[in-house]
Amino acid sequence: MRRRFFVDHFDSNSAAICGETAEHLGRVLRAAPGQLYELSDGRTVWLGRVERVDLPKRGESRIDFALLEPVEAREAPLRIILLLALVKFDRFEWCLEKATELGASEIVPLAAARSEKPLVAAAEKRRARWEKILLESSQQARRLRPPVLRLTNAPVLVARAAGVVLKSGVAFAQAAADRKIILSERPDAPSLRDVLGQQGGDAPQSRRVSVASLSIGPEGGWTDEEFAAARACGFAEASLGESILRTETAVLAAMAILGFALS
Repeated sequence: MRRRFFVDHFDSNSAAICGETAEHLGRVLRAAPGQLYELSDGRTVWLGRVERVDLPKRGESRIDFALLEPVEAREAPLRIILLLALVKFDRFEWCLEKATELGASEIVPLAAARSEKPLVAAAEKRRARWEKILLESSQQARRLRPPVLRLTNAPVLVARAAGVVLKSGVAFAQAAADRKIILSERPDAPSLRDVLGQQGGDAPQSRRVSVASLSIGPEGGWTDEEFAAARACGFAEASLGESILRTETAVLAAMAILGFALS
């Protein structure tokens, strides 16, 4: 199966990859004229043939392609918006990678009540790294486009004072989806299976949802106030079982379940 890479745009019958991606493609994967790769601009996919490889010791690397023919690429039937509370960055970034592979269309980092304040304060500096993780994971998974990373759009001075990560209550209020689920560790929470059944998880394909919002909390879980805010915004509380899961385990399990049940 051919590797897929993203380009900024297609230029009539040609395209180019520049910078770090070109460096990786040229020096690590040994791209050479005549080799074939799939290229996506986020809307369409083309089969591209390497025409020229330029890897200077100084300056920006560049690989030029000739576009040969379109490649069939379908949109996923289900869009999953993942509202993910900040946890330690190594684990949070692992969640970004795996959620991308499992088809998340949008990822919203959250500042929950129990999120560590230093993590929230440092999030602004991680934006470029997080976007790179989403890009590289999407290429590996052969997606049509990377998921959207949604942070606040406040002016820089305001963002530095208030943080670029949405507070949980704001994110709940802004979530627009056919189904909204907040994972819960509380012993009386219904199972995710039951919640999906009550919401019509076994409905015919024509009635299946197109957008689902999944909210996963921090270490220590959500507060009672956050559960109340989520319910007020239409979220259904759901459990993944009696075991207390780490955030990254919950991401994998819940994303896989939603993808199977709702697609």
